Amino acid sequence: MTSAAVAPKRLAFFERYLTVWVLLCMVVGVAFGKLLPGVTSTLSKLEFGQGSQVNVPIGILLWLMIYPMMLKVDFSAIGGIAKRPKGLMVTLFVNWLVKPFSMAFLAWLFMQHIFAHWIDAETAKNYTAGLIILAAAPCTAMVFVWSYLTDGDPVYTLVQVAVNDLIMLVLFAPIVMFLCGVANVVVPPKVLITSVIVFILVPLTAGWLTRMLLLKSRGKEWFEKHFLPKFHPVMMWALLLTLALIFAFQADNLTTKWFAVILLAVPILIQVYFNSSLTYLLMRKLKVPHNVASPGALIGASNFFELAVAVAITLFGPSSGAALACVVGVLVEVPVMLSVCKVCNQSRGWYGRSELSAG
Repeated sequence: MTSAAVAPKRLAFFERYLTVWVLLCMVVGVAFGKLLPGVTSTLSKLEFGQGSQVNVPIGILLWLMIYPMMLKVDFSAIGGIAKRPKGLMVTLFVNWLVKPFSMAFLAWLFMQHIFAHWIDAETAKNYTAGLIILAAAPCTAMVFVWSYLTDGDPVYTLVQVAVNDLIMLVLFAPIVMFLCGVANVVVPPKVLITSVIVFILVPLTAGWLTRMLLLKSRGKEWFEKHFLPKFHPVMMWALLLTLALIFAFQADNLTTKWFAVILLAVPILIQVYFNSSLTYLLMRKLKVPHNVASPGALIGASNFFELAVAVAITLFGPSSGAALACVVGVLVEVPVMLSVCKVCNQSRGWYGRSELSAG
């Protein structure tokens, strides 16, 4: 075996230190919010039309993040998975029937009961709504990074992402409305549907049209090697600026309710490890190959936090507890998902014994 074959894979510089960048954005954002409260207040009130609740600067920045993600989605690959659908079925089962409902339960349990001594009832409901929104959107862009680190099947990973994106168009809004309703949190249907159109349907359609037209006119090699890489720095700066703005809007919450950040991290951590373990074990039980099971476990655990942040801000405002809950998801995402990657890689031999027994 060559050294190249056993060399451990590593994240790119930006992704490897994403947690550091997030923490820096928190410092910069909080300082901005405290030192320039008037500017921060003005920015937070800018909306696309009166009563739309879609913040202009954050909406533009989120679009600059989400659109490049959608460019990577190749819907033509879906048909090739029909001959081996078990891995996809497990992923969809966990993503849409287990993950949002388990998070709703954990949010209700921790925010409204276990931590009730430290959180007032109204704030607890707000945090619960944010956690539900966070869990209702399966991860998109970062899944390709996690799949790479676990030697995942790139085509199968792409299909899992593509199918989840299509399902989000139909199920995201109803699931959020239902679970928030169960938690006694009022979600305006019109505002939620608007956010789905703005942050899922429009960028997904734009990404698909751009991809289709450029593949036909310039070819796959030019599209993947020259066009897509140009968006990486755009996505990077859009993400960092978005987080800095959100932290600026959340400055008072973060400085006066910093303990809430720790409390919010608890159900998020439990949910990540529960859903990744469930997906991984179900795939092993069904004799799904490891290069499908590992990215599937990671998709089942991580979240489309860009969308979650956008929806939480649209529904509850940029300085709300719901937005803060989604931001905490960003803080814990990278280190936690790297630990799941490590478990998947280290358990490859144990998982493989199940694959051999199927032969």
